[in-house]
Amino acid sequence: MDKLLITGGRPLSGEVAISGAKNAALPILCAALLSDEPLVLTNVPRLNDIGTMLKLLAQMGVKIERDGDTVTLDAKGLDNPLAPYELVKTMRAAVLVLGPLMSRIGHAKVSLPGGCAIGARPVDQHIKGLQAMGAEIHVEHGYIDAKGGKLRGARIFTDMVTVTGTENLMMAACLAEGETVIENAAREPEVVDLANCLVSMGAQISGAGTDVIRIRGVAKLHGATHRIMPDRIETGTYLCAAAVTGGNIRLTGTTTNYIDAVVDKLIDAGCEVGSERDAITLKAPSRLKAVSLRTAPYPAFPTDMQAQFMALNVVAEGTAIIRETIFENRFMHAVELIRLGANIKIDGNTAVVTGVDKLQGATVMATDLRASASLIIAGLVAEGETLVDRIYHLDRGYERLEEKLGALGATVKRVS
Repeated sequence: MDKLLITGGRPLSGEVAISGAKNAALPILCAALLSDEPLVLTNVPRLNDIGTMLKLLAQMGVKIERDGDTVTLDAKGLDNPLAPYELVKTMRAAVLVLGPLMSRIGHAKVSLPGGCAIGARPVDQHIKGLQAMGAEIHVEHGYIDAKGGKLRGARIFTDMVTVTGTENLMMAACLAEGETVIENAAREPEVVDLANCLVSMGAQISGAGTDVIRIRGVAKLHGATHRIMPDRIETGTYLCAAAVTGGNIRLTGTTTNYIDAVVDKLIDAGCEVGSERDAITLKAPSRLKAVSLRTAPYPAFPTDMQAQFMALNVVAEGTAIIRETIFENRFMHAVELIRLGANIKIDGNTAVVTGVDKLQGATVMATDLRASASLIIAGLVAEGETLVDRIYHLDRGYERLEEKLGALGATVKRVS
């Protein structure tokens, strides 16, 4: 199993390009199921989760061609609406095939997602919404078995804000009869990116980016070309890495448009953040100031950046209070940061982080994707060597991480 060996103590400097967003690419890949014409996607990152989704779509009968960051999907030969456990267990986003399959062919059999280290992420809102649109759904033997004729538009109110639930129901509604209204919809930029792709395929969608999305069903969607938005979490992660190490970096192919809450906290910490049309710059102070935060659905502070800011606060001046409101088990990285010398106290969904003068390298274990990023950020500033185990989590969401960090002057290498 691969590990990452980091020699800390070097400030990051230079320029690196940000990849396309994993969390936008996954649902947009599934959108190809809605049409019998090719969908061409550019700026698609090379990640394990993307590879898994492509494998899943291919076994359903989708013809796939990949050339660099361009992926062409042709679902004309769609003939196997099954998402087996073997593929779904490694990637919860596989449930996103449910909505488009029901909309296009009226049948889907999708394995229930397996457990997740950061907490429960139920799919009941997906099921409830599809049932409101006329689907017959039975959950048995670990599978969601959905059948029905033509879906009908419906008014759907989700009990909780769910990004994948909003995306699944939005795709299902594209070919349904009449109008569907999704209330309490997720407002994330990735939802908007999916809506933009669907509109380019001929869908009629309004309100994406607000908490009420309206979709008027059409008879057919056609092919299109769409560019995946930049990854706002990868952007935030590199900004945090530069801030912690006292660096000065420029990130290209990205924008501050989607990360206002993150940028505000970096400025509060003492960083100078500059925004260009297609790039972001950051210059760190000699010592960061502690910043308290509370995670909440977009446009508030993202849960996917909580771990990286904990790593930032670990070496900042002062004490920070971090409250996690999205997932019930998302402080697993705190124990590993303590191994590096951090001063962190956990009480339920609240972490109290008091900055220390220095961290010391040690062997640590990644427990999930964003926890992995926090440990790497801490390793970049720790004295000596830090060995991060279980980095297969990283390969799910960060493209060429050691190569990009190396381009910024870090000493990071993959070891077996």
